[in-house]
Amino acid sequence: MKVILAGYNFDAEVIEELKKNSPERQDITPETLSAAYARISRDPRPVNELRAVARAEVERARRSNQNIIFKMGHHSVAEHAVFNFDLIGLSRLAIEEVEHFRLCSYTEKSQRYITLDGDYVLPEEIKQAGLQDIFEQTIEAQNQTYRYLYERLREHIFKKFEKQAANPRNHPILDGWAKEDARYVVSLATRGQLGMTVNARNLELMIRRFSASRNAEIQELVRHLHDQAKKVAPSIILFTEPSPYEAEMIHNVRAEALKLLTGKRQTGRPDRQEIRLVEYSPEGDDLIAAALLFSTAGVSFKDALQQVGRWSKKKKLALVKKVFEQMEFYDSPPREFELAFLTFDLVVSASCFAQLKRHRMMTLLVQPYDPALGVTVPPSVREVGEEKKFKEVIRLTEKTWCQLRKKVGPAADYILTNAHRRRALVKANLRELYHLSRLREDATAQWEIRQLSARMSALARQVFPVTACLLGGKDNYPQLYEKLFGRLPKMKPPALFFE
Repeated sequence: MKVILAGYNFDAEVIEELKKNSPERQDITPETLSAAYARISRDPRPVNELRAVARAEVERARRSNQNIIFKMGHHSVAEHAVFNFDLIGLSRLAIEEVEHFRLCSYTEKSQRYITLDGDYVLPEEIKQAGLQDIFEQTIEAQNQTYRYLYERLREHIFKKFEKQAANPRNHPILDGWAKEDARYVVSLATRGQLGMTVNARNLELMIRRFSASRNAEIQELVRHLHDQAKKVAPSIILFTEPSPYEAEMIHNVRAEALKLLTGKRQTGRPDRQEIRLVEYSPEGDDLIAAALLFSTAGVSFKDALQQVGRWSKKKKLALVKKVFEQMEFYDSPPREFELAFLTFDLVVSASCFAQLKRHRMMTLLVQPYDPALGVTVPPSVREVGEEKKFKEVIRLTEKTWCQLRKKVGPAADYILTNAHRRRALVKANLRELYHLSRLREDATAQWEIRQLSARMSALARQVFPVTACLLGGKDNYPQLYEKLFGRLPKMKPPALFFE
Protein backbone atom coordinates (compact mmCIF):
# COMPACT_ATOMS: atom_id res chain seq x y z
CA MET A 1 0.00 0.00 0.00
CA LYS A 2 1.10 3.52 -0.77
CA VAL A 3 -0.84 6.61 0.25
CA ILE A 4 0.21 10.04 -1.00
CA LEU A 5 -1.24 13.39 0.05
CA ALA A 6 -1.83 14.72 -3.47
CA GLY A 7 -2.79 18.25 -2.50
CA TYR A 8 -4.68 20.48 -0.11
CA ASN A 9 -6.20 23.92 0.05
CA PHE A 10 -4.05 27.03 0.21
CA ASP A 11 -5.25 30.50 1.10
CA ALA A 12 -5.21 32.49 -2.18
CA GLU A 13 -3.05 35.21 -0.62
CA VAL A 14 -0.40 32.60 0.28
CA ILE A 15 -0.47 31.38 -3.32
CA GLU A 16 0.04 34.93 -4.60
CA GLU A 17 2.99 35.39 -2.23
CA LEU A 18 4.56 32.16 -3.46
CA LYS A 19 4.06 33.19 -7.09
CA LYS A 20 5.75 36.53 -6.48
CA ASN A 21 8.84 34.86 -5.02
CA SER A 22 9.27 32.10 -7.61
CA PRO A 23 9.70 31.86 -11.38
CA GLU A 24 6.50 32.16 -13.40
CA ARG A 25 4.63 28.88 -13.71
CA GLN A 26 1.34 27.73 -15.22
CA ASP A 27 0.57 24.72 -13.03
CA ILE A 28 -0.93 26.58 -10.08
CA THR A 29 -4.43 25.39 -10.86
CA PRO A 30 -6.69 22.55 -9.65
CA GLU A 31 -7.19 21.53 -13.30
CA THR A 32 -4.08 19.35 -13.20
CA LEU A 33 -5.58 17.16 -10.49
CA SER A 34 -8.77 16.70 -12.50
CA ALA A 35 -6.80 15.84 -15.64
CA ALA A 36 -4.54 13.36 -13.83
CA TYR A 37 -7.40 11.58 -12.08
CA ALA A 38 -9.38 11.43 -15.31
CA ARG A 39 -6.57 9.34 -16.84
CA ILE A 40 -6.56 6.74 -14.06
CA SER A 41 -9.16 4.53 -15.73
CA ARG A 42 -7.11 4.08 -18.96
CA ASP A 43 -3.47 4.80 -18.08
CA PRO A 44 -1.54 2.12 -16.12
CA ARG A 45 1.01 4.54 -14.68
CA PRO A 46 0.87 5.36 -10.93
CA VAL A 47 -1.34 8.31 -10.07
CA ASN A 48 1.54 10.44 -8.79
CA GLU A 49 3.23 10.09 -12.20
CA LEU A 50 0.01 11.11 -13.94
CA ARG A 51 -0.11 14.21 -11.73
CA ALA A 52 3.49 15.05 -12.63
CA VAL A 53 2.67 14.79 -16.34
CA ALA A 54 -0.38 17.03 -15.93
CA ARG A 55 1.66 19.66 -14.08
CA ALA A 56 4.34 19.61 -16.77
CA GLU A 57 1.81 20.00 -19.63
CA VAL A 58 -0.90 22.31 -18.33
CA GLU A 59 -2.37 23.25 -21.70
CA ARG A 60 -2.59 19.60 -22.67
CA ALA A 61 -4.22 18.87 -19.31
CA ARG A 62 -6.78 21.58 -20.00
CA ARG A 63 -7.57 20.15 -23.44
CA SER A 64 -7.93 16.74 -21.83
CA ASN A 65 -10.37 18.12 -19.26
CA GLN A 66 -12.48 19.76 -21.94
CA ASN A 67 -12.54 16.59 -24.02
CA ILE A 68 -13.39 14.32 -21.10
CA ILE A 69 -16.01 16.62 -19.56
CA PHE A 70 -17.54 18.16 -22.68
CA LYS A 71 -17.28 15.45 -25.33
CA MET A 72 -17.28 12.28 -23.25
CA GLY A 73 -19.65 13.55 -20.56
CA HIS A 74 -17.59 12.46 -17.56
CA HIS A 75 -18.50 15.43 -15.36
CA SER A 76 -17.35 13.73 -12.17
CA VAL A 77 -13.69 14.50 -12.91
CA ALA A 78 -14.48 18.18 -12.24
CA GLU A 79 -15.27 17.23 -8.64
CA HIS A 80 -11.54 16.82 -7.95
CA ALA A 81 -11.05 20.58 -8.34
CA VAL A 82 -12.14 22.49 -5.24
CA PHE A 83 -12.62 26.21 -4.65
CA ASN A 84 -13.03 28.31 -1.51
CA PHE A 85 -14.99 31.55 -1.80
CA ASP A 86 -15.43 34.38 0.69
CA LEU A 87 -18.94 35.69 0.08
CA ILE A 88 -19.13 39.09 1.78
CA GLY A 89 -22.05 41.49 1.96
CA LEU A 90 -24.79 39.21 0.61
CA SER A 91 -28.30 39.68 1.93
CA ARG A 92 -29.86 37.00 4.10
CA LEU A 93 -32.30 36.40 1.25
CA ALA A 94 -29.48 35.73 -1.23
CA ILE A 95 -27.62 33.52 1.26
CA GLU A 96 -30.67 31.26 1.41
CA GLU A 97 -30.43 30.84 -2.36
CA VAL A 98 -26.72 29.99 -2.16
CA GLU A 99 -27.18 27.44 0.62
CA HIS A 100 -29.88 25.68 -1.37
CA PHE A 101 -27.06 23.76 -3.11
CA ARG A 102 -26.68 20.73 -0.88
CA LEU A 103 -23.29 19.32 -1.92
CA CYS A 104 -21.25 22.37 -0.92
CA SER A 105 -19.92 23.41 2.48
CA TYR A 106 -20.84 26.68 4.19
CA THR A 107 -19.99 28.51 7.38
CA GLU A 108 -22.14 31.58 7.85
CA LYS A 109 -21.99 34.71 9.98
CA SER A 110 -24.48 34.14 12.78
CA GLN A 111 -26.98 36.76 13.83
CA ARG A 112 -27.20 34.86 17.12
CA TYR A 113 -23.64 35.67 18.18
CA ILE A 114 -22.73 38.91 16.37
CA THR A 115 -24.36 42.24 17.17
CA LEU A 116 -25.87 43.63 13.98
CA ASP A 117 -24.75 47.10 12.92
CA GLY A 118 -27.52 48.02 10.49
CA ASP A 119 -25.83 47.09 7.19
CA TYR A 120 -28.24 46.02 4.48
CA VAL A 121 -28.46 45.42 0.75
CA LEU A 122 -30.43 47.96 -1.29
CA PRO A 123 -31.87 45.79 -4.08
CA GLU A 124 -31.35 47.12 -7.58
CA GLU A 125 -35.00 46.37 -8.38
CA ILE A 126 -36.15 48.72 -5.63
CA LYS A 127 -33.67 51.42 -6.58
CA GLN A 128 -34.75 51.29 -10.24
CA ALA A 129 -38.43 51.50 -9.22
CA GLY A 130 -37.78 54.72 -7.29
CA LEU A 131 -38.79 53.12 -3.98
CA GLN A 132 -35.49 53.57 -2.17
CA ASP A 133 -36.81 56.06 0.41
CA ILE A 134 -39.68 53.96 1.73
CA PHE A 135 -37.44 50.89 1.77
CA GLU A 136 -34.68 52.61 3.75
CA GLN A 137 -37.10 54.26 6.16
CA THR A 138 -38.60 50.88 7.00
CA ILE A 139 -35.16 49.30 7.39
CA GLU A 140 -34.14 52.06 9.78
CA ALA A 141 -37.30 51.55 11.87
CA GLN A 142 -36.52 47.81 12.04
CA ASN A 143 -32.90 48.44 13.03
CA GLN A 144 -33.86 50.96 15.72
CA THR A 145 -36.27 48.41 17.18
CA TYR A 146 -33.54 45.75 17.05
CA ARG A 147 -31.17 47.95 19.06
CA TYR A 148 -33.89 48.81 21.56
CA LEU A 149 -35.02 45.20 22.01
CA TYR A 150 -31.44 43.97 22.35
CA GLU A 151 -30.81 46.26 25.31
CA ARG A 152 -34.17 45.44 26.93
CA LEU A 153 -33.76 41.69 26.43
CA ARG A 154 -30.15 41.69 27.58
CA GLU A 155 -31.10 43.35 30.85
CA HIS A 156 -34.05 40.98 31.29
CA ILE A 157 -32.05 37.81 30.58
CA PHE A 158 -29.18 38.75 32.89
CA LYS A 159 -31.70 39.33 35.68
CA LYS A 160 -33.65 36.17 34.92
CA PHE A 161 -30.47 34.08 35.05
CA GLU A 162 -28.80 36.08 37.81
CA LYS A 163 -26.98 33.07 39.26
CA GLN A 164 -25.42 32.14 35.92
CA ALA A 165 -24.65 35.79 35.15
CA ALA A 166 -22.47 35.96 38.25
CA ASN A 167 -19.85 34.02 36.26
CA PRO A 168 -18.42 36.24 33.45
CA ARG A 169 -17.75 33.15 31.35
CA ASN A 170 -21.51 32.76 30.87
CA HIS A 171 -22.01 36.30 29.60
CA PRO A 172 -21.54 35.44 25.89
CA ILE A 173 -24.31 32.82 26.14
CA LEU A 174 -26.73 35.19 27.88
CA ASP A 175 -25.84 38.03 25.54
CA GLY A 176 -26.38 35.71 22.58
CA TRP A 177 -29.91 34.94 23.75
CA ALA A 178 -30.74 38.64 23.67
CA LYS A 179 -29.28 39.02 20.18
CA GLU A 180 -31.02 35.97 18.75
CA ASP A 181 -34.44 37.19 19.87
CA ALA A 182 -33.91 40.85 18.97
CA ARG A 183 -32.94 39.85 15.42
CA TYR A 184 -36.50 38.69 14.72
CA VAL A 185 -37.32 42.30 13.71
CA VAL A 186 -34.47 42.84 11.23
CA SER A 187 -34.98 42.38 7.51
CA LEU A 188 -33.94 39.72 5.05
CA ALA A 189 -31.95 42.50 3.34
CA THR A 190 -29.50 42.46 6.28
CA ARG A 191 -25.96 41.86 5.06
CA GLY A 192 -24.21 38.65 6.00
CA GLN A 193 -21.13 36.74 4.98
CA LEU A 194 -20.07 33.15 4.62
CA GLY A 195 -17.23 30.92 3.59
CA MET A 196 -18.12 28.45 0.83
CA THR A 197 -16.20 25.39 -0.28
CA VAL A 198 -17.39 23.92 -3.57
CA ASN A 199 -16.05 21.54 -6.18
CA ALA A 200 -15.97 22.62 -9.82
CA ARG A 201 -18.92 20.46 -10.85
CA ASN A 202 -21.20 21.96 -8.23
CA LEU A 203 -19.86 25.45 -8.87
CA GLU A 204 -20.71 25.07 -12.54
CA LEU A 205 -24.23 23.95 -11.59
CA MET A 206 -24.60 26.93 -9.24
CA ILE A 207 -23.45 29.35 -11.96
CA ARG A 208 -25.83 27.83 -14.49
CA ARG A 209 -28.85 27.88 -12.18
CA PHE A 210 -28.11 31.38 -10.93
CA SER A 211 -27.72 32.62 -14.50
CA ALA A 212 -31.42 31.88 -14.95
CA SER A 213 -32.37 33.89 -11.86
CA ARG A 214 -34.39 37.08 -12.22
CA ASN A 215 -32.92 38.54 -9.03
CA ALA A 216 -30.36 41.34 -9.59
CA GLU A 217 -28.27 40.46 -6.51
CA ILE A 218 -27.99 36.84 -7.62
CA GLN A 219 -27.03 37.99 -11.12
CA GLU A 220 -24.20 40.08 -9.65
CA LEU A 221 -23.06 37.15 -7.52
CA VAL A 222 -22.94 34.76 -10.45
CA ARG A 223 -20.78 37.16 -12.46
CA HIS A 224 -18.22 37.26 -9.65
CA LEU A 225 -18.21 33.48 -9.19
CA HIS A 226 -17.85 32.81 -12.90
CA ASP A 227 -15.14 35.42 -13.55
CA GLN A 228 -12.95 34.36 -10.65
CA ALA A 229 -13.24 30.60 -11.18
CA LYS A 230 -12.68 30.91 -14.93
CA LYS A 231 -9.37 32.71 -14.36
CA VAL A 232 -8.02 29.84 -12.30
CA ALA A 233 -9.59 26.83 -14.03
CA PRO A 234 -10.96 27.62 -17.51
CA SER A 235 -11.13 24.00 -18.64
CA ILE A 236 -13.53 22.73 -15.98
CA ILE A 237 -16.06 25.57 -15.79
CA LEU A 238 -17.72 24.90 -19.13
CA PHE A 239 -21.52 24.62 -18.99
CA THR A 240 -22.48 28.01 -17.58
CA GLU A 241 -25.48 29.01 -19.71
CA PRO A 242 -28.86 27.82 -18.41
CA SER A 243 -30.73 25.38 -20.59
CA PRO A 244 -34.36 26.12 -21.48
CA TYR A 245 -35.27 23.57 -18.83
CA GLU A 246 -33.37 25.42 -16.11
CA ALA A 247 -34.45 28.86 -17.29
CA GLU A 248 -38.14 28.23 -17.91
CA MET A 249 -39.33 25.01 -16.26
CA ILE A 250 -40.37 26.32 -12.84
CA HIS A 251 -42.10 29.37 -14.36
CA ASN A 252 -44.04 27.14 -16.75
CA VAL A 253 -45.03 24.80 -13.92
CA ARG A 254 -46.18 27.77 -11.81
CA ALA A 255 -48.32 29.15 -14.65
CA GLU A 256 -49.93 25.76 -15.31
CA ALA A 257 -50.49 25.12 -11.60
CA LEU A 258 -52.24 28.47 -11.13
CA LYS A 259 -54.37 27.82 -14.20
CA LEU A 260 -55.41 24.40 -12.95
CA LEU A 261 -56.22 25.82 -9.51
CA THR A 262 -58.36 28.67 -10.85
CA GLY A 263 -61.58 28.83 -8.89
CA LYS A 264 -60.40 26.16 -6.47
CA ARG A 265 -57.97 28.11 -4.32
CA GLN A 266 -58.84 28.65 -0.70
CA THR A 267 -59.98 32.08 0.39
CA GLY A 268 -59.71 33.69 3.79
CA ARG A 269 -57.06 32.99 6.38
CA PRO A 270 -54.44 30.43 5.25
CA ASP A 271 -53.66 27.29 7.20
CA ARG A 272 -51.13 28.33 9.84
CA GLN A 273 -50.64 24.96 11.55
CA GLU A 274 -46.94 24.92 12.34
CA ILE A 275 -46.24 21.20 11.94
CA ARG A 276 -48.06 18.28 10.42
CA LEU A 277 -46.80 14.76 9.64
CA VAL A 278 -48.31 14.25 6.19
CA GLU A 279 -46.69 10.97 5.13
CA TYR A 280 -44.40 8.28 6.47
CA SER A 281 -43.12 4.84 5.54
CA PRO A 282 -45.74 2.25 6.50
CA GLU A 283 -44.21 -0.21 8.96
CA GLY A 284 -41.03 1.86 9.18
CA ASP A 285 -39.77 -0.13 12.15
CA ASP A 286 -40.13 -3.32 10.09
CA LEU A 287 -38.21 -1.81 7.16
CA ILE A 288 -35.27 -0.91 9.38
CA ALA A 289 -35.26 -4.21 11.27
CA ALA A 290 -35.42 -6.10 7.95
CA ALA A 291 -32.54 -4.02 6.60
CA LEU A 292 -30.48 -4.95 9.66
CA LEU A 293 -31.21 -8.64 8.95
CA PHE A 294 -30.32 -8.17 5.29
CA SER A 295 -26.96 -6.59 6.17
CA THR A 296 -25.96 -9.09 8.82
CA ALA A 297 -27.77 -12.41 8.47
CA GLY A 298 -27.36 -13.25 4.78
CA VAL A 299 -31.07 -13.29 3.89
CA SER A 300 -32.83 -11.52 1.05
CA PHE A 301 -34.70 -8.34 1.91
CA LYS A 302 -38.00 -9.95 0.91
CA ASP A 303 -37.44 -12.85 3.30
CA ALA A 304 -36.26 -10.48 6.02
CA LEU A 305 -39.45 -8.42 5.73
CA GLN A 306 -41.57 -11.56 5.99
CA GLN A 307 -39.65 -12.68 9.08
CA VAL A 308 -39.86 -9.30 10.82
CA GLY A 309 -43.56 -8.99 9.98
CA ARG A 310 -44.21 -11.96 12.26
CA TRP A 311 -42.15 -10.59 15.15
CA SER A 312 -43.53 -8.96 18.30
CA LYS A 313 -42.53 -5.40 19.20
CA LYS A 314 -40.35 -6.86 21.96
CA LYS A 315 -38.44 -9.00 19.47
CA LYS A 316 -37.88 -6.07 17.08
CA LEU A 317 -36.67 -3.94 19.98
CA ALA A 318 -34.20 -6.66 21.01
CA LEU A 319 -32.52 -6.39 17.58
CA VAL A 320 -32.59 -2.59 17.46
CA LYS A 321 -31.17 -2.35 20.99
CA LYS A 322 -28.04 -4.06 19.69
CA VAL A 323 -27.61 -1.03 17.41
CA PHE A 324 -28.08 1.40 20.28
CA GLU A 325 -26.22 -0.52 22.99
CA GLN A 326 -22.78 1.00 22.40
CA MET A 327 -24.00 4.24 20.88
CA GLU A 328 -22.80 7.52 22.39
CA PHE A 329 -24.40 10.95 21.94
CA TYR A 330 -22.14 11.77 18.97
CA ASP A 331 -22.79 8.51 17.04
CA SER A 332 -25.15 8.24 14.08
CA PRO A 333 -27.41 5.24 13.49
CA PRO A 334 -26.28 3.02 10.59
CA ARG A 335 -27.48 3.42 7.00
CA GLU A 336 -30.21 0.87 7.52
CA PHE A 337 -32.11 3.68 9.27
CA GLU A 338 -32.31 5.50 5.93
CA LEU A 339 -35.01 3.11 4.69
CA ALA A 340 -37.80 4.72 6.73
CA PHE A 341 -38.96 8.20 5.72
CA LEU A 342 -41.17 10.88 7.24
CA THR A 343 -42.59 13.95 5.47
CA PHE A 344 -43.49 17.06 7.46
CA ASP A 345 -45.48 20.10 6.34
CA LEU A 346 -44.07 23.02 8.36
CA VAL A 347 -44.69 26.72 8.87
CA VAL A 348 -41.47 28.32 10.14
CA SER A 349 -40.04 31.78 10.63
CA ALA A 350 -36.99 32.99 8.72
CA SER A 351 -35.00 32.67 11.97
CA CYS A 352 -36.00 29.02 12.29
CA PHE A 353 -35.46 28.34 8.59
CA ALA A 354 -31.90 29.66 8.91
CA GLN A 355 -31.20 26.62 11.11
CA LEU A 356 -33.36 24.13 9.22
CA LYS A 357 -31.78 24.82 5.82
CA ARG A 358 -28.40 23.62 7.04
CA HIS A 359 -29.66 20.04 7.01
CA ARG A 360 -29.17 19.82 3.27
CA MET A 361 -29.36 16.05 2.91
CA MET A 362 -33.07 16.16 3.65
CA THR A 363 -35.49 16.94 0.84
CA LEU A 364 -36.45 20.53 1.57
CA LEU A 365 -39.03 22.37 -0.54
CA VAL A 366 -40.09 25.90 0.31
CA GLN A 367 -42.64 28.52 -0.64
CA PRO A 368 -41.83 32.25 -0.59
CA TYR A 369 -42.21 34.13 2.67
CA ASP A 370 -45.87 35.02 3.16
CA PRO A 371 -47.08 37.73 5.59
CA ALA A 372 -50.49 36.01 5.57
CA LEU A 373 -48.90 33.21 7.62
CA GLY A 374 -48.30 35.64 10.47
CA VAL A 375 -45.08 36.15 12.41
CA THR A 376 -43.25 34.39 15.22
CA VAL A 377 -42.89 36.52 18.36
CA PRO A 378 -40.09 35.38 20.70
CA PRO A 379 -41.43 34.56 24.20
CA SER A 380 -38.79 36.85 25.71
CA VAL A 381 -40.31 39.83 23.88
CA ARG A 382 -43.63 39.09 25.59
CA GLU A 383 -41.87 38.63 28.92
CA VAL A 384 -40.48 42.18 28.82
CA GLY A 385 -43.83 43.61 27.70
CA GLU A 386 -42.61 44.71 24.28
CA GLU A 387 -44.92 42.71 22.02
CA LYS A 388 -46.81 45.90 21.08
CA LYS A 389 -43.62 47.60 19.89
CA PHE A 390 -42.61 44.42 18.07
CA LYS A 391 -45.96 44.22 16.28
CA GLU A 392 -45.80 47.92 15.33
CA VAL A 393 -42.64 47.42 13.31
CA ILE A 394 -44.15 44.28 11.77
CA ARG A 395 -47.23 46.27 10.65
CA LEU A 396 -44.98 48.97 9.15
CA THR A 397 -42.94 46.27 7.39
CA GLU A 398 -46.01 44.61 5.88
CA LYS A 399 -47.43 47.95 4.73
CA THR A 400 -44.15 48.66 2.94
CA TRP A 401 -44.07 45.11 1.55
CA CYS A 402 -47.51 45.58 -0.03
CA GLN A 403 -46.37 48.81 -1.70
CA LEU A 404 -43.15 47.24 -2.96
CA ARG A 405 -44.90 44.08 -4.14
CA LYS A 406 -47.02 46.01 -6.63
CA LYS A 407 -43.93 47.51 -8.30
CA VAL A 408 -41.05 45.03 -7.89
CA GLY A 409 -42.73 41.64 -7.33
CA PRO A 410 -40.61 39.06 -5.45
CA ALA A 411 -37.90 41.66 -4.64
CA ALA A 412 -40.35 43.03 -2.05
CA ASP A 413 -39.40 40.06 0.16
CA TYR A 414 -36.12 41.80 1.07
CA ILE A 415 -38.08 44.02 3.48
CA LEU A 416 -39.66 41.12 5.39
CA THR A 417 -38.19 40.26 8.77
CA ASN A 418 -36.72 37.21 10.43
CA ALA A 419 -40.07 36.85 12.21
CA HIS A 420 -42.00 36.36 8.97
CA ARG A 421 -42.93 32.83 8.01
CA ARG A 422 -42.84 30.52 5.05
CA ARG A 423 -44.21 27.06 4.41
CA ALA A 424 -41.67 24.24 4.04
CA LEU A 425 -42.03 20.58 3.11
CA VAL A 426 -39.38 18.33 4.66
CA LYS A 427 -38.82 14.69 3.80
CA ALA A 428 -36.20 13.04 5.99
CA ASN A 429 -35.11 9.49 6.57
CA LEU A 430 -34.86 8.43 10.20
CA ARG A 431 -31.07 8.56 10.18
CA GLU A 432 -31.11 12.21 9.13
CA LEU A 433 -33.83 12.93 11.69
CA TYR A 434 -31.51 11.58 14.39
CA HIS A 435 -28.86 14.07 13.22
CA LEU A 436 -31.36 16.93 13.26
CA SER A 437 -32.65 15.92 16.68
CA ARG A 438 -29.23 15.58 18.36
CA LEU A 439 -28.10 18.96 17.10
CA ARG A 440 -31.26 21.07 17.13
CA GLU A 441 -33.16 19.57 20.07
CA ASP A 442 -30.21 20.24 22.35
CA ALA A 443 -30.41 22.89 25.08
CA THR A 444 -27.76 25.00 23.31
CA ALA A 445 -29.80 25.25 20.09
CA GLN A 446 -31.91 28.26 19.11
CA TRP A 447 -35.24 28.03 20.91
CA GLU A 448 -37.55 27.90 17.86
CA ILE A 449 -35.70 25.16 15.98
CA ARG A 450 -35.38 23.31 19.31
CA GLN A 451 -39.16 23.32 19.77
CA LEU A 452 -39.73 22.31 16.14
CA SER A 453 -37.24 19.43 16.35
CA ALA A 454 -38.84 18.16 19.55
CA ARG A 455 -42.25 18.08 17.90
CA MET A 456 -40.85 16.30 14.83
CA SER A 457 -39.25 13.71 17.12
CA ALA A 458 -42.49 13.20 19.03
CA LEU A 459 -44.40 12.55 15.80
CA ALA A 460 -41.68 10.15 14.62
CA ARG A 461 -41.86 8.16 17.85
CA GLN A 462 -45.61 7.75 17.38
CA VAL A 463 -45.18 5.96 14.04
CA PHE A 464 -41.74 4.35 14.60
CA PRO A 465 -41.90 3.46 18.33
CA VAL A 466 -38.99 1.01 18.17
CA THR A 467 -36.38 2.69 15.99
CA ALA A 468 -37.12 6.32 16.94
CA CYS A 469 -36.93 5.76 20.69
CA LEU A 470 -33.51 7.46 21.11
CA LEU A 471 -34.42 10.68 19.29
CA GLY A 472 -33.50 13.70 21.38
CA GLY A 473 -30.88 16.37 21.96
CA LYS A 474 -27.35 15.75 23.17
CA ASP A 475 -28.16 17.12 26.61
CA ASN A 476 -31.02 14.65 27.10
CA TYR A 477 -29.20 11.62 25.69
CA PRO A 478 -28.18 10.10 29.06
CA GLN A 479 -31.81 10.07 30.23
CA LEU A 480 -33.06 8.56 26.96
CA TYR A 481 -30.37 5.88 27.09
CA GLU A 482 -31.05 5.09 30.75
CA LYS A 483 -34.77 4.70 30.04
CA LEU A 484 -34.02 2.15 27.31
CA PHE A 485 -31.21 0.19 29.00
CA GLY A 486 -31.62 0.85 32.70
CA ARG A 487 -28.13 2.33 32.93
CA LEU A 488 -26.30 5.45 31.78
CA PRO A 489 -24.08 5.53 28.67
CA LYS A 490 -20.33 5.52 29.21
CA MET A 491 -19.80 9.07 27.98
CA LYS A 492 -21.54 12.18 29.26
CA PRO A 493 -22.28 14.96 26.74
CA PRO A 494 -20.02 17.99 27.18
CA ALA A 495 -21.33 20.81 29.36
CA LEU A 496 -22.03 23.44 26.71
CA PHE A 497 -24.80 25.25 28.51
CA PHE A 498 -23.42 27.10 31.52
CA GLU A 499 -20.16 27.00 33.41
